[in-house]
Amino acid sequence: MEPALPSEIEIKLDLSNEALESLLGSDLLGEPDDALQQTSTYFETDDRRLSQKGFSLRIRSTGASHVQTVKASGPAKSLFVRSEWETPIEGNEPVLDHTSPLISEFGPELEVEAAFTVFIERRVWNIELNGSRLEVVVDRGDVVSGNRRSPVQEIEVELKDGDTKDLFVFIRKIDAIAPFRFGIQSKSERGLALLDRQQFMFKAERLDLDRNIKASAAFQEIAGSCFRQFRLNEEILLQRRNSEGLHQARVALRRLRSAFSLFRPLLTGDEPKMIQEELRWLAGVLGEARNLDVLLMKAKDSDLRAKLKDARNKAYGDAVEALESARTRALMLDFNEWLQCDLDRPVGSAASEETSASEFAAKALEKMRKKLKKHGSALAETDDEHRHQVRKDAKKLRYAAEFFGSLFDDKRGARRHRKFIAAMEELQDHLGALNDLAMGPDVLEQHGLANHPARDSVVSHDDKNALIRMAQSSVDEVIDTKRFWR
Repeated sequence: MEPALPSEIEIKLDLSNEALESLLGSDLLGEPDDALQQTSTYFETDDRRLSQKGFSLRIRSTGASHVQTVKASGPAKSLFVRSEWETPIEGNEPVLDHTSPLISEFGPELEVEAAFTVFIERRVWNIELNGSRLEVVVDRGDVVSGNRRSPVQEIEVELKDGDTKDLFVFIRKIDAIAPFRFGIQSKSERGLALLDRQQFMFKAERLDLDRNIKASAAFQEIAGSCFRQFRLNEEILLQRRNSEGLHQARVALRRLRSAFSLFRPLLTGDEPKMIQEELRWLAGVLGEARNLDVLLMKAKDSDLRAKLKDARNKAYGDAVEALESARTRALMLDFNEWLQCDLDRPVGSAASEETSASEFAAKALEKMRKKLKKHGSALAETDDEHRHQVRKDAKKLRYAAEFFGSLFDDKRGARRHRKFIAAMEELQDHLGALNDLAMGPDVLEQHGLANHPARDSVVSHDDKNALIRMAQSSVDEVIDTKRFWR
């Protein structure tokens, strides 16, 4: 693989107060090249139109100078040649004119008001490493909205010029001194979270892949989106041990593993296999806790509930221990470095010949649909293990359909996609109920509760034959639903 082309890549790291003190007290950074106090006020409409359309508007004050910045992200980003508009202004009130896209996007009547403020003490280091130029920024402070606040303790390491590998060489130097988690929320997102009711879980966000994107670039975006969903839910799980947060963290890992399987033909070398194995291990640890959550939802008997709760608390303790372990830290670092640096992407003339994401998606979806059709053709005549395999086939097809939906979003494609996803959801519900039926006794036995007097109350009494018939009907419905990728 050729060395990475010069580019600007920024990695954000979240640290605890103790970890940040350890880093600043070490000799890795030394004295900063610059230190400043910044106050950034973010503005919004009363109905949140800016953020809903993918825009943010802030005024940053440093000393006596004020700079207004408009950023476009997500779907909005692809509408413009650039994604950021910066204008020096007088005072703290937004200037809404032709220098940014807001008036053309929202009309001259656009009215905004201050929504939250970010108070930051910023220190900056310029570092040369192996011929590459890095900028390291340490931000400490608070995001404040009314009487709600969210602390900020983060490092941004940006590659200004050189090889992406050097960015991660430096990040590994940080890891040797201070544990961190990869940051996935901007300060703007932190502020918006303060305006809303607290969230206890995050479902997968819609992916907007460019129609002309190449397959390898699509994988990078998809994998990044799965990782973001995992990190959002990991934060909730570490703070609250919440069952929905745990479930969605596990879903995110499953989606990420599905993306690896889906794009296997493009992922060369041993690293992807090793990363997948470690993702399987972590998902398995979270799965133990999830299995107990499922039984607890059904348990009415007080003694059985108490015993299941004890087992669940231990399983959640194991999950948190795994998430905080050196093994998981190494996995997250290896995954992000591989995704940014080592994921083989064709260069030069080979890049123009690489399969487009649309072409790759159509072939992959067709292949997975055939697999589901073949394996799901006679559910009543097979055993639980085979039906579990059909469930996995269905999940992979559902995730792939969600990953690739935006590539086929003309009017007909979007209509077909909605119907396809609805049919897939129904199929997953029926196959999930069958799986709970098969798994319940095993989970009870694993925790020494197979002979508990109330065991029958949590082992589903659904009519298995009726569930199989409904699942078969759902498989047939999916196969009959028109393909959105055609």
